[in-house]
Amino acid sequence: MTHTALIIDDEADIRELIALSLDRIGLDTHTAGNLEEAENLLHSYRFDVCLTDMKLPDGNGVEFVTRIHEIQPDLPVAVITAHGNMTAAVEAMKNGAFDFVSKPVDIRLLRSLVTQALKVAETTANASASVSALPRQTTDHKQEITQPNQSADSEQETGSPAATSDKPELPAARPAENAETSQQIGRERLIGQSEPMQALRRLIGKVAKTNAPVWITGESGTGKELIARLVHENGPRADSPFIAINCGAIPSELMESELFGHRKGSFTGAHSDHDGLFKRAEGGTLFLDEVAELPLHMQVKLLRAIQERSVRPVGSSEEINVDARILSASHKDLALEVEQGNFRHDLYYRLNVICIESPSLRKRPDDVVSIAHHILHSIAKSSIPGSPARLTPDAENLLAAYAFPGNVRELENILERSVALSDDGVIDAPDLGIQVAGHRHGKTGSALNAAHVSGGRGEHDERKAILEMLESTRWNRKAAARELGMTYRQLRYRIQQYGIDTDDTGTGT
Repeated sequence: MTHTALIIDDEADIRELIALSLDRIGLDTHTAGNLEEAENLLHSYRFDVCLTDMKLPDGNGVEFVTRIHEIQPDLPVAVITAHGNMTAAVEAMKNGAFDFVSKPVDIRLLRSLVTQALKVAETTANASASVSALPRQTTDHKQEITQPNQSADSEQETGSPAATSDKPELPAARPAENAETSQQIGRERLIGQSEPMQALRRLIGKVAKTNAPVWITGESGTGKELIARLVHENGPRADSPFIAINCGAIPSELMESELFGHRKGSFTGAHSDHDGLFKRAEGGTLFLDEVAELPLHMQVKLLRAIQERSVRPVGSSEEINVDARILSASHKDLALEVEQGNFRHDLYYRLNVICIESPSLRKRPDDVVSIAHHILHSIAKSSIPGSPARLTPDAENLLAAYAFPGNVRELENILERSVALSDDGVIDAPDLGIQVAGHRHGKTGSALNAAHVSGGRGEHDERKAILEMLESTRWNRKAAARELGMTYRQLRYRIQQYGIDTDDTGTGT
């Protein structure tokens, strides 16, 4: 099936250059010189990719991105920006643009961008019925809506017949929808069915369809790198490399060489040319973990590399074009780091085009037991072969009530230790080596608790508060849990823990 592109720019030579470049990679093209012409085309034809200039005679191309998606919701749109105008480019991507390309247009980067956009279009959900019923142009020439005062001679100069000279054919059917979370690649690695996890899957599916930089925030141990990998694997760059680097693990004096590469002899120990991580991630994704640890002088160079899409290896006098999507993460509050002068505000806004929060286990306690079972199966397959260890009900309740300051990473460590120390492959509450408020069998003495209603007042006060709430709700445990700010599982554990008898109440649901 021949793909079709819409090019919107008020400069005829730019339209012609882009159209010829896309013709050579097999695309049919329509072009428009202003937003009114573009909107007419969007109502008349179904497109696979759109390129629009920012400043047009009758409006703003950045704002027009929203209008494009109202007409054709799944159309990938790239914005053509003036050189160095990153503010508008970032704003366009926040409006839903797939990516941007700067003037003067780099043909190699343009074709790479369009190729990725087409991959997104091929795997996107079916457009609405009104859009799918629109005709698609299938001829081998481009077609341009001319302005009212444009002469036939100017049409002949560009080799573009008038829009009314061809009768459009009926459209080909779009592929069946496969971008829902049920079809998401790697979704099984995001364990849990809580609302935070459902929302996370939906957001990953949306973000994966763009080339926009993504900032992943969250506490240590919540799986920020896993989220980055899923964004990569579900996007158009999935067939290219995913390169991850922990910015806090590399000495500052080696960071430039690691990111941008170096030339032989550029410094002591540089015995040969070295491709940096930007180059190794060519066509794919570069994940900068703990990016807040970058020293300020490297933040300046990283910003330039992202804006110019080129890097200069250490010891080289020439820059090398690079094409890598940037994902970044940190457990630190980057906005606070900016306020304190530890992180450049311009780099922060460049990285934080789209934000994904990796939820802590405290925000999804109902997922803890499912994650624990998954980890136990993994342990059985690797370090300690055999049947997976089994958690007793007491152990499950204790895990669900624990706060997990170290999140999934801490849960993994607890279970690995428990498997090694347990008898007969059964893990009971004392084997976990953790303690919540009032727990009598723990080994560490920790008093961490995901929803400690007593506010540190002790076991007696907490028991009293639970009893009072149960009485006020006529012993409806689900209603009491909501009022106490607990999950149902946490309340049930405390009822058992404190020996509160609900058997004879009649309504202890």
